[in-house]
Amino acid sequence: MDIQGKKVLVVGSGKSGIGAAHLLASVGAQPVLFDGNDKLSREEIIEKSQLPELVVLLGCVPEEVKKEIALVVISPGVPVDAPMLEEFRKTQIPIWGEIELAYTFAKGKVAAITGTNGKTTTTTLVGQIMEAYYDSVYVVGNIGNPYTEVALETKEDSVTVAEISSFQLETIHTFKPAVSAILNITPDHLNRHHTMECYVRTKEEIARNQTEEDTCVLNYEDPYTRAFGDRSPAKVVFFSSKRELEEGIYLEGEEIFLAEKCFEKGREAQRLMNIHDMKLVGMCNVENVMAAIAICRGMDVPMEIILKTIREFKAVEHRIEFVATKNGVDFYNDSKGTNPDAAIQGIRAMNRPTVLIGGGYDKQSEYDEWIEAFDGKVKAFVLIGQTKEKIAACAKAHGISNILLADTFEEAFELSVKQAVPGDAVLLSPACASWGMFPNYEVRGQMFKELVLKIGV
Repeated sequence: MDIQGKKVLVVGSGKSGIGAAHLLASVGAQPVLFDGNDKLSREEIIEKSQLPELVVLLGCVPEEVKKEIALVVISPGVPVDAPMLEEFRKTQIPIWGEIELAYTFAKGKVAAITGTNGKTTTTTLVGQIMEAYYDSVYVVGNIGNPYTEVALETKEDSVTVAEISSFQLETIHTFKPAVSAILNITPDHLNRHHTMECYVRTKEEIARNQTEEDTCVLNYEDPYTRAFGDRSPAKVVFFSSKRELEEGIYLEGEEIFLAEKCFEKGREAQRLMNIHDMKLVGMCNVENVMAAIAICRGMDVPMEIILKTIREFKAVEHRIEFVATKNGVDFYNDSKGTNPDAAIQGIRAMNRPTVLIGGGYDKQSEYDEWIEAFDGKVKAFVLIGQTKEKIAACAKAHGISNILLADTFEEAFELSVKQAVPGDAVLLSPACASWGMFPNYEVRGQMFKELVLKIGV
């Protein structure tokens, strides 16, 4: 699509929107930045964008401007069924997301990673492996680095590793990674996608434009991704933490194997590494590592470089992150556990009596499976936020008795410290988003870490 000289409406004034406006201005389009919050400062947005001529609209888009728009680019947080977008669809105006816009102007090969949980750890690990082998590597997307900010820097020999959320997958059209991966699919964001069927279909969009020359990495132990293996247009590589595979990457005991079918020898399995050779903890991270191996092999990285980088890789901040030992108690920050399935992985990684801090914004999740996964480890359950009463009722129904409710995060932390004795762990793994108390899970996790480090000071 030729957009030079044409007006493009960018919806959302956050990092993604600013990145999109910059790219559009750089390629000769005329970005018009819109945000529905009329309380924002137009001057501050222009200053933040560093585009002095940027047109900024707040509150609403005048009808005369709508008639001049050739393309709409929306930020991930903007619902695709917003009334204004429906108006544009009726007039056949294309609606893209930031990922589609960036991909249109980027060069090189892309490895794209999605899934309900594990995206950030896997994307970060894959990015480090790529950087150990390729000269020009960009790690972008939902991980916090807008693709639009670097798209014009990419070259034909560049490799882009992209963490892609379901929100971003709603608005792709031509996006085509050389390697895609769906790590898992469990209920999440149903307040946005409304049904599980819609959420699953959206995740599968990551492979929609791939061909049999491309690769799609899938989790064999997830029923949704295993079923997608039969429909994927790309060559499928499975990974499994529970069974030996004829082909793919699998865990047997404490060893990770690669199984391939060789024309001359038939099936051949190769031991790759012991899971205790890596610094990551928890079965969720074993699965992330297996996925990363498959993704990087699909991007032609030698196995010795893949394994060396995995052995040296440390946990991503806010994902089952060890913070410190204070008075004999280990503190773990799993603030990125923003849904029940992610929080299940957090509690499974604990190997001692645990005081668990949970609760937050209500994304219409159910908490039974999370609480069933406690397996006797949770000695005290401290709850905060909008969901605290709902989770408490669910926990009581499952026989959990030591439940404490807190009005603030600081109060929850103080209660947790009082409940813990030497040899215990305190785990922040909320199973909920941070909204309502914090702007994002990073701020929540950072506060937890700051509170831990103040103990005894």
